[in-house]
Amino acid sequence: MEQLNLLATALVIGLGALAAGIGNGLIVYGTVQGQARQPELKNELRQTMFIGIGLVEALPIIGVAVGFLLLNS
Repeated sequence: MEQLNLLATALVIGLGALAAGIGNGLIVYGTVQGQARQPELKNELRQTMFIGIGLVEALPIIGVAVGFLLLNS
């Protein structure tokens, strides 16, 4: 049973990090595209980008918390 908990923890943390990396890449890609199309909105786009990245980064943090819960169960 201990090995299944370790596997589940690794999957939760690893997939959460993978998903966050992909999400951050898409957010930055969209921001760069927006800045290239409308340079005058650079500051507003950057602010929105940082808010989006902050929200996306919540996923791996929750994954780590769930992983620790799985390890201790």
